[in-house]
Amino acid sequence: MTNNDAEKIEVSQTVLRHIPKEAEVTRIEFEGPALAIYVKKPEVLTSQSSIISEIVASIRKRIVLRSDPSVRLPEAEAEKIIKEEVSKEAEITSIDFDPSLGEVIIDAKKPGLVIGKNGAVLEEIIHKTKWRPRILRSSAIPSKIISHMRHYLHSESKERERMLRTVGERIFRPLTSEVGDVRITALGGFRQVGRSGILLRTRESQILLDCGINPGSTNSLNAFPRLDEPQFDIDTLDAVIISHAHLDHCGFLPFLFKYGYDGPVYCSAPTSNLMTLLQLDYLDVASKQGTIAPYDQKDIRDCVLHTLPLRHGIVTDISPDIRLTLHNAGHILGSSVTHLHIGEGLHNLVYTGDFKYAKTTLLEAATSEFPRVETIITESTYGAPNDIMPPRIAAEEKLASIINETLEQGGKVMIPVPAVGRAQEIMLVMDNYMKRGQMKEAPVFIEGMISEATAIHTAYPEHLAREVRRSILHEGINPFQSDYFTIVEHPSARDDIVEGEPSIIMATAGMLEGGPIIDYFRRLAADKLNTIIFVSYQIDGTLGSRVQKGLAQAPVMGNDGKIEFIRVQLRVESIEGFSGHSDRRQIISYVRRVTPRCDRLIIGHGERAKCLSLSNFFRRRFRINAVAPETLETLRLR
Repeated sequence: MTNNDAEKIEVSQTVLRHIPKEAEVTRIEFEGPALAIYVKKPEVLTSQSSIISEIVASIRKRIVLRSDPSVRLPEAEAEKIIKEEVSKEAEITSIDFDPSLGEVIIDAKKPGLVIGKNGAVLEEIIHKTKWRPRILRSSAIPSKIISHMRHYLHSESKERERMLRTVGERIFRPLTSEVGDVRITALGGFRQVGRSGILLRTRESQILLDCGINPGSTNSLNAFPRLDEPQFDIDTLDAVIISHAHLDHCGFLPFLFKYGYDGPVYCSAPTSNLMTLLQLDYLDVASKQGTIAPYDQKDIRDCVLHTLPLRHGIVTDISPDIRLTLHNAGHILGSSVTHLHIGEGLHNLVYTGDFKYAKTTLLEAATSEFPRVETIITESTYGAPNDIMPPRIAAEEKLASIINETLEQGGKVMIPVPAVGRAQEIMLVMDNYMKRGQMKEAPVFIEGMISEATAIHTAYPEHLAREVRRSILHEGINPFQSDYFTIVEHPSARDDIVEGEPSIIMATAGMLEGGPIIDYFRRLAADKLNTIIFVSYQIDGTLGSRVQKGLAQAPVMGNDGKIEFIRVQLRVESIEGFSGHSDRRQIISYVRRVTPRCDRLIIGHGERAKCLSLSNFFRRRFRINAVAPETLETLRLR
């Protein structure tokens, strides 16, 4: 008998002592980061919820209750009963089953009516179908990605079950040695922006924090994290944590599955959906540009299969000696500050990822309070002494002023945006300013992945800023569906837009690297009446960065697939105040206000000069042990 078997027996005996015999426990399994208890009569335990709380307190592990597959009604019969039990006034929009978790996902416009008074309707559903309901508010804008991901997980439920059991056995394996030797290795994203990747190692575990690409690099050695580092071993990797869905943090993740990784990916639920969307788009852009992507759609599907979404604030075991908690980072929807508790208080690491330590129209400010903190790894995208962003109101007023000036002289405004984050922020600002009469009313044409990304935003209103959340949930007003916005469904509509009345065009990609914005830029760049407004960070080497710096002739791919050089004569403007990153003042303020205070600060995700400037500042001004490591450098934290 192995130590793992002995622990499972001990845990099982504890569980059985607490659970009434009439619940009929059939098996107890480690599944992913939780202990799964299978019973034939789940309704016995749902009516006595304190029992599960007592077990959690006793064994200090997350518990999930599942009905035994043998007692679950066939999906068609269960769906029929759910529709009979739930009032039509609840307006159910979809019912999806997840056999691997024994869950039925019910989307409804009025979820309270699905739950019922004191959970009465839920209890009836559990009692009659033996499926555990997960109730979600129907998204105002249906998301194809969310729907496709659900259907894929349903079709691969057996493989998902295998993966969960494998992961569970690894997480709850006995320690082979005393906890110690906490080290991180910079695999990418240090003294540069792009290809973020950090390897965290203890004597027991290996965790990868982010796995991104560098969209501005054509050299493979600089485009991807340095997974050729000898200390990185894909076969012993326990987990990958993705801070958020931008490609410089998750774009290389499917490559791991292409080469045999079979472990879990942890991130927030919105990040799971958004990164799938962006990874698929990455393949599409690569195909159109005639370049070879480092992975294919099968590898992205493997990502989906292995991703275990976590809610912010929930403590989760991810290896024998590491617990993970995700917190809001304020950067884009679902972005997370990662808190890792190593050992029983041995070391606590906070990895900010990209973060915004200020409230925006779209999101709340990043979390800065944690149980314990010894080391912080922070970004420095805007970490130079002169990287001070204007107040948000000034940025909004500048945007309105530029748009008004361009429209009044008969021109068109192009706003290249990343599909996720800045697009939704600018949409909210324009809708608000037009409604208040502070921005000239004009058609706003939206093209690219923005629509799908916005649909995912509406599926997670609990992650949005309080005012937007209140508007969607309680006032029934979805600002993303403003009458000012027109979705461009097909490229054939571009002729009318380009030749038509003064308008605003929002399209991907934000750095002019592919996407529909390129065609608009090709056709509008030579007209001095037009304006292009950059509202997001432009990585060095991208076309957006070169245009921003005054490029007179831009190489653009024409409809015939050939490169043509376009004269750039339109007005070029940049507004930094909309960035989802913290500026230098906010970074300093965040590090100073993190509770409790850290002992060590590691600076990354910034140009070389910015990383060094910020680390020198913290050492000199606040006597913090601050460093700015280079890629491939290893630091011992404990």
